[in-house]
Amino acid sequence: MSSHITWHECAVSKGDRQRLNQHKSCVLWFTGMSGSGKSSIANEVDRRLYSLGKRSYVLDGDNIRHGLNKGLGFSREDRVENIRRIGEVSKLFADSGVIVLTAFISPFAEDRNRVREIFPSGEFIEIFVDCPLSVCEQRDPKGLYQKARKGEIREFTGIDSPYEPPSTPELVIESHKYSIDECAHLVVGYLRENGII
Repeated sequence: MSSHITWHECAVSKGDRQRLNQHKSCVLWFTGMSGSGKSSIANEVDRRLYSLGKRSYVLDGDNIRHGLNKGLGFSREDRVENIRRIGEVSKLFADSGVIVLTAFISPFAEDRNRVREIFPSGEFIEIFVDCPLSVCEQRDPKGLYQKARKGEIREFTGIDSPYEPPSTPELVIESHKYSIDECAHLVVGYLRENGII
């Protein structure tokens, strides 16, 4: 980092924005394998928060790769950079007083922990969307597992690249046992129980 760069303090603080919004800000970090239901659950939670008058926004893995992370591939190095950038963007959203929901496979524990470290205590909420590989493959909404099995996609999580489940997530959702509505209900319940909304 250049020695010519200095942090400029904002006139309006995160606390000011939270008071205006009448709720705390945080990142809900949905992690799990492709097809586990991360995006569906995150979007349903976002819809519910909106209906409650809360300020929230979803950052989705595929959508981010259409813009901000468009030049990144799926090598280990690119995946690390992908998650680093999302972590920094999520922190900006949280600093603006918003509840940000991220839906990224984020397969490596080290990368998720690195993001956790940039947030104040209690603002990084890791949500493990736990779903057996067999169910994810059965769902296969984008046909990615099929392509990975044929060797058309390399380093695909769960096939020829590992997924490291969180050891101590704030919330575990077994998405193969519950509907999207029920999963979203669990997340909103967590936010209420912990005084975020």
